[in-house]
Amino acid sequence: MKRAFLLYSLFVATYTFSQNKKDTTAVNHLEEVVLSTVRLPKKKEALPIQVETINLKQIEFQNFQNTADLLSNSGTLVVQKSQQGGGSPTIRGFEASRVLLLVDGIRMNNLIYRSGHLQNVISVDENLLENVTVFYGPTSTLFGSDALGGTINMTTKKAKFISNQVERISGNVLTRYSSVNEEKSSHFELNYAKENWASLTSFSYNDFGDLKMGKRKNHNGNFFGERPFYIENINGVDVLTENSDKFIQKNSGFKQYNLMQKVAYKSQKGFEHGLNFQFSNSTDIPRYDRLTDASSSGLKNAEWYYGPQKRLLGIYSLTKEKVFLNSDLKIDFAYQNVEESRHNRRFENYNLQNRIEKVNMYSISIDLHKEFTKSDLFYGVESYLEDLNSSAFSNNINTGEIKIIDTRYPNGKNNMLRNDLYVSYNTILSKRTNFNIGARAGFTILNSTISDDTFFALPFNDINQKNFTYSGTAGLVHKPSKNIDLKTNISTGFRVPNIDDLAKIFESGGGFVIVPNADLKPEKTITTDLGLVIKSNNKRFQIENTYYFTRFIDAIITDNYLYNGQSTLTYNGSQSQVLANQNKGRAYVTGFSTNIKGYLVSSLQYVANFNYTLGRITSEEEKTPLDHIPPYYGKVGLNYEKNWGKIEAYVLYNGKKPISDYFLNGEDNEQYAPNGGMPAWETYNLKTAFTIIPKATLFVGVENILDTQYRVFASGINAPGRNIYGGLKYDF
Repeated sequence: MKRAFLLYSLFVATYTFSQNKKDTTAVNHLEEVVLSTVRLPKKKEALPIQVETINLKQIEFQNFQNTADLLSNSGTLVVQKSQQGGGSPTIRGFEASRVLLLVDGIRMNNLIYRSGHLQNVISVDENLLENVTVFYGPTSTLFGSDALGGTINMTTKKAKFISNQVERISGNVLTRYSSVNEEKSSHFELNYAKENWASLTSFSYNDFGDLKMGKRKNHNGNFFGERPFYIENINGVDVLTENSDKFIQKNSGFKQYNLMQKVAYKSQKGFEHGLNFQFSNSTDIPRYDRLTDASSSGLKNAEWYYGPQKRLLGIYSLTKEKVFLNSDLKIDFAYQNVEESRHNRRFENYNLQNRIEKVNMYSISIDLHKEFTKSDLFYGVESYLEDLNSSAFSNNINTGEIKIIDTRYPNGKNNMLRNDLYVSYNTILSKRTNFNIGARAGFTILNSTISDDTFFALPFNDINQKNFTYSGTAGLVHKPSKNIDLKTNISTGFRVPNIDDLAKIFESGGGFVIVPNADLKPEKTITTDLGLVIKSNNKRFQIENTYYFTRFIDAIITDNYLYNGQSTLTYNGSQSQVLANQNKGRAYVTGFSTNIKGYLVSSLQYVANFNYTLGRITSEEEKTPLDHIPPYYGKVGLNYEKNWGKIEAYVLYNGKKPISDYFLNGEDNEQYAPNGGMPAWETYNLKTAFTIIPKATLFVGVENILDTQYRVFASGINAPGRNIYGGLKYDF
């Protein structure tokens, strides 16, 4: 709470200074935030919900290695990692399948997004992004299922037509090296422009070596997470090998490739056609936390890795102004293909298990916007059809013998169909008051079949579900004065159970096995937001406070379960405790956030934010911790910017997460935390960017300057130690 007191003290002092300072001395002003979505008014200040945007200028300056790091270093959300090649954003205590990911407005969440931790966000290259917008709280009314805690919309760069600002041929080349994992990255971008058509080509390559953790003891805790041993396979034999440097997290490196091609064409009749092709691929990505699981022989797993993570997205877009009922029209036809796989082998067991999941997604969305004198009407329809093929086999790495094994999901036909209608209305009630109201209704069908139950006989061979879904939102923005905005909003969210929730069959480790539960119902949330924004007269200072309370209804939680009347069963030759996903009544999540931005003097800006979340499962007997709830966290920093470049110094911090606040045997991963829970930590960081010759920018920085050893809550890998990086960008 000392940090909270410091933030408010800084606010009082600076607000008084900003109010007394004459406007004529103000050189820099806080930028007005403009949103890139077709379903909301463009200006953030007109919205009753909490929204944060990371723009292109910030993305380029921060120069992070991937999109997960970009999000985690914003200080406005937490990102969990089970391996270096991952990153699972948490918004207001909701994570993974309860947070909706969008790329250019198209859902990334599919029918196998799990409730644990996900690494899919890294398949969107940060060098492709124009901006990232984070919507906090239930946004199902705007974007559909899964948006319980919030939505992250990643908007990629556009193909630009020729203009006074855009030349016929333009682009850039970027290269970067980082010491903490010997990262070697490069990026190439080319825009070819004419008056009525344009093309944008973008390609990125990343090579990440084994990640080094901090070597200096965290003053809030003891040394933790060193890697004293790892397993090598030498001449076909597993050998427990001593690590020559225990601070190097052996077997955590990987490589990644990203390609984007866009083409845009404007017809004489006012139609604009767009093609958007994105492809991301990686090498094998080691699941680092599982490689550190201990056993009587030293380490439990000789191999545990995700196979190449492939994501293909193709979008055809059609836009035109004043079409239907004088509304602006945007139609997106999209296809996605996602392939992911899991490969694991126990120490001295030479049969490598391989489980492969292939997902296809077909979608169409129609968005319309009608503008009135003092209001905006947004309405539309969207439909998603998804199918899954799940297969599995084992191969002996020495003899080559191949056997069929049990699949992660049912091995027959698996598909989901979602159809939704939505409407959103925003109006100016008076000079000082804006009003927003919206609703969504839809119907979802899920089918899953088991074609071969040799490995695990169930009393049924198919699972079928049909769910009617709905959500709504209503909010007000009132300005009692030009310096104060008052915001209030109430909204509902929903998440329809998917194949991972309903039909997953897999060993979760530690003598537990998860079995299907066909009786699951959709999860639902109801959230109330209260916001207060205070701004100075000269537009050089702003503080935004948001308080929220979320009631979580029919929450899906993995818990003890009776299968055929029994609490244990034999699985993979071992007697295992039975678990299943279940709707476990009610829970709540509440908290607040404070964000401060302002200028101390001309060109010297500071930012500070503080976030606190509390989550509990409620029952008649007691209240118990809800999982995915991070400790308090935030960021404090100073930015100095001139024509020649920019310098930023900032502190990232997290509070302590005591073991008494963990949801045990769940997704909080207490087995990867020190005794007593995860200690508090902070890192000190310095970044610079400056022009060395016209059109050439040099990026240099030091992250985690003190080389502190720490781990983010619920993560299974230590965070990077001191990282010295350098990058060069040339625009042409």
